[in-house]
Amino acid sequence: MIVEKLIRYVLIASCALIVSACASLNGDWTNEPSSVAKNGKATRAPRVNIDKQSVRSLDAPYNDLWDRIRDGFGFDEMDGPLVIKHVRWYSDRPDYVDRMMSRSSRYLFYIVEEVERRKMPMELALLPFIESAFNPEAFSRAKASGMWQFMPATGKDFKLTQNVFRDERRDVIQSTDAALDYLQRLYKMFGDWPLALAAYNWGEGNVAKAIKRNQSKGLPTDYMSLSMPDETRNYVPKLLAVKRIVEDSKAYGLNLPKLENHPYFVIVTTSKDVDVDLAANFARMSLAEFKLMNPSFNKPVILGVTEPQILLPFGRAESFQDNLNSHKGPLSSWTAIRLGARETVDQLAKRLSVDAAQIREINGIPKGMRIKPGSTVIIPKSKKAADVSESLASNATLNLEKEEQAKKKVKGKKVAANKAGQKLKPKSKKAPAKETKLAENRKKSN
Repeated sequence: MIVEKLIRYVLIASCALIVSACASLNGDWTNEPSSVAKNGKATRAPRVNIDKQSVRSLDAPYNDLWDRIRDGFGFDEMDGPLVIKHVRWYSDRPDYVDRMMSRSSRYLFYIVEEVERRKMPMELALLPFIESAFNPEAFSRAKASGMWQFMPATGKDFKLTQNVFRDERRDVIQSTDAALDYLQRLYKMFGDWPLALAAYNWGEGNVAKAIKRNQSKGLPTDYMSLSMPDETRNYVPKLLAVKRIVEDSKAYGLNLPKLENHPYFVIVTTSKDVDVDLAANFARMSLAEFKLMNPSFNKPVILGVTEPQILLPFGRAESFQDNLNSHKGPLSSWTAIRLGARETVDQLAKRLSVDAAQIREINGIPKGMRIKPGSTVIIPKSKKAADVSESLASNATLNLEKEEQAKKKVKGKKVAANKAGQKLKPKSKKAPAKETKLAENRKKSN
């Protein structure tokens, strides 16, 4: 009797999970039937040997993250010499593939979760392999940054903060969400994933123009038929090459690291300013490892007012919390000010009684550069100084100019004023209206 009940329970649970799995595979990203039905592949039905296993194991249908990824693939096959070429390229570089795969272990679970939640094809979770080799600190000559390689303008379009203190193009959570938002938008525009990926790489306007050119000539408008730069032509084949390696790495003499189907990190936050190196110590992590998890922090201080998302491995979060709460003494050694007037670093250092070399280093200001008005400058924090305010944290920019240029501007104004028969006088509270207007114009031009 007991055995019959157990068997009945297993069958009910199995049916429920099969229905759930089919629902997750049938998504909003396509109007086609589910990929399982379309390709005629059998679903991996959950099985439990009740003599050796507990039915609780049904709660985790995947132990291995790679299996979960493979089962989520949804692209149509695109065979061709370019795919084969890139598979061979990766096969010839096992050390490079090992490094790339190892880096992905920190971030891949989160990306897979998001791709699955949005019901998008799982090939898209592999895209950072192509964009950055899963390096969240990657920076291209074209100024694209992060795992997903966002350009500054595109980052702004998707509300990724880019200022003195942080660059969310490198933030694992924010950039992933923005990239998937962008890919979904591109799919709605073009109705085809290869074309959406081409637009991600080349720009939606360029892909739209290429489609129109082919339409005007009566030519096909699929990915392989469009005229495009070599980088974009190779973009989807590279992704499909990585897909083939994930499908069967042994066939190409490569190894995939073991990845459990489990979150790698947890997000913690604090309302207090904390130095990055101190935060790493709290979490019992090396500074290098902490930065790999939190590459969006541009400066050595994390601002509490921004409600920061600090990523920590699961085993380190509790240590971080305990050490932060029990810490005696200051948590941050840096603060920030906004300059009201143009100053050299030496002038600023003298005014604040701090070391000029330290200001140059922390703000990345080369010698011979002058700081423009309105710039936010990071300086050593005094004992009585408060944490950085929200307005300062949200609008932090640093603008520089060469000291020679600044001197030429002032000299040029003096010459122009003398030619007009005027003399530049020092500012005074009772200055005539004409001189006050001249001073305002000078401020605007500066």
